Amino acid sequence: MTTNGNGTKSDTILRIKDLKMYFPITRGIVFQRHVGDVKAVDSVTFDIKRGETLGLVGEIGCGKSTTGRAILQLYRPTAGSVEFEGTELTTLKGESLRKMRRNIQMIFQDPYASLNPRMTVGNIVGEPLEVHSILSGRARRDRVKELLEIVGLNPYFINRYPHEFSGGQRQRIGVARALAVQPNFIVCD
Repeated sequence: MTTNGNGTKSDTILRIKDLKMYFPITRGIVFQRHVGDVKAVDSVTFDIKRGETLGLVGEIGCGKSTTGRAILQLYRPTAGSVEFEGTELTTLKGESLRKMRRNIQMIFQDPYASLNPRMTVGNIVGEPLEVHSILSGRARRDRVKELLEIVGLNPYFINRYPHEFSGGQRQRIGVARALAVQPNFIVCD
């Protein structure tokens, strides 16, 4: 539970207020000038309570993925507020933002582009555990095998590379990676 401005408990885990994500349109080769904006996300507001699921539905290009990336601060919003468990994410930088990302993970839409082809599945799924200093050595390897089993993959595939898997299997690898650090919130693109 987080506390709201009154010091009382709130069951809201994520609060998005007036979120805007604009991408600039420029003209000119040498001297680029700003001539407009693509308004990918424009004044989006919603709350998500702990245990609740929210689905964003819309046509291709309406800003669903951009909203998800702005929540995690993978894209820095043009304006608005992204409050996660009482902490304003838009003001966080560096180590503070990295620590917060342990609690909020993302399953990316494209399983072909979201997995590093030079890393084994064991390294891909285990990387969040290493980045956040959660497990190391044999304990990390055992946790990765457990996660692969949870998502329906053979734990003996730990030394295989992404190109050895189908699209659906790659998506499961992405799910295992997101679950690795036991986050409080997952954005599924």
